[in-house]
Amino acid sequence: MMKRFKIGGVPEHFNLPWRNAIEEGVFQSLGVELHWSDMTGGTGQMIKGLQAGSIDIAVLLTEGITRAILQGLDAKIINVYVASPLCWGLHVPVDGTIKAVDELNGKTFAISREGSGSHLMAFVKAQQEKWDLDTLKFNVVGDVYGGIWALNNGEAQGFLWEKFTTSPFVDQGKCHLLDEVLTPWPCFVIAVRKELLDSDESLLHEMVSIVQKEAHRLKHQSNSAEQFAWRYALPKEQVEQWLAGTEWNYGNELDHQDFAKVVSELLDLGLLTQNQAADWQEKLF
Repeated sequence: MMKRFKIGGVPEHFNLPWRNAIEEGVFQSLGVELHWSDMTGGTGQMIKGLQAGSIDIAVLLTEGITRAILQGLDAKIINVYVASPLCWGLHVPVDGTIKAVDELNGKTFAISREGSGSHLMAFVKAQQEKWDLDTLKFNVVGDVYGGIWALNNGEAQGFLWEKFTTSPFVDQGKCHLLDEVLTPWPCFVIAVRKELLDSDESLLHEMVSIVQKEAHRLKHQSNSAEQFAWRYALPKEQVEQWLAGTEWNYGNELDHQDFAKVVSELLDLGLLTQNQAADWQEKLF
C-alpha cells in the first residue's frame, strides 16, 4: 500500500532536486506518494504547517526551524539539505531616499511572518551594524510579493529575501538591492513532524538519499544552469553564479555541531531564552 506524505518548500531554485524527483516518480519505488506544496510565505508558513499537520515534511531555513523547535514545535530535523550559506539581499524602495545601510536604523522591515528567515535575519543584520535590537520594527506582509508591495507603498523601508529570487524585481526596477547578508551556517534543513519520524524514520532517510543524489546530478550536469533558468525565470548568468556558490548535502550524515552557532546566535539576539536552549541537541534531533 502506497504511503502518502505532504511536503512544503519555497517555490525557489534550491528545491529543484525535490521537484524533479517527485515529477519523475522516483519516490514511488519506495512505496511513497509525495505531494509538494509551494510555501510562498517561507519558513514561517512551513512552521505553521508542521504545527497544524497540514504538511508532514518541510524544507526550510535552519535558523527558523531551530528556534521554533526549541520554543516547543513538535518536530525534528533529520538532515541538512543545503550545506552552503544563504545570500540574503537587503532591499529598499527604488525611488526612496535610503542610500546607505545605516539609514535603515530604526526603520520598519517587511517580514513574511514572525519567526521567518526575513524576520530573524533582520536581527542578524542589526547586530552586525551594532543597532539597538529593541528599536527594530516589523510589518508582516506574507511573502516576497507582499515585501515588494510594502517597499513601494511606504509600509516598510527594508526587506530581506534570498537575493537571486528577488533579482527579477530588482531588474524590473521594483526595488533596489542595497546590501547582502550571508548566513554563518548551512542554510536549509529537512524537518518532519515527530510523529512521522517515530513511525517512518528509515523510510524518510531513504527519501532524503534520493534527493541528495538528484542534487549531486544537478550540481555537476553540464546543462543544469539552463534547466534552473527556464524553470525559475532567472537569467542563465545569475544561475551560473548561484550554482557555483551552492552546495547541497550530497550524502553526509547530520552533524549536530553545525547547529551550535545557530543556537548561540539566537541566544545572543535574545530570540531564545537560556531555558529554551538547554539540551538543544536532544530537542532538535
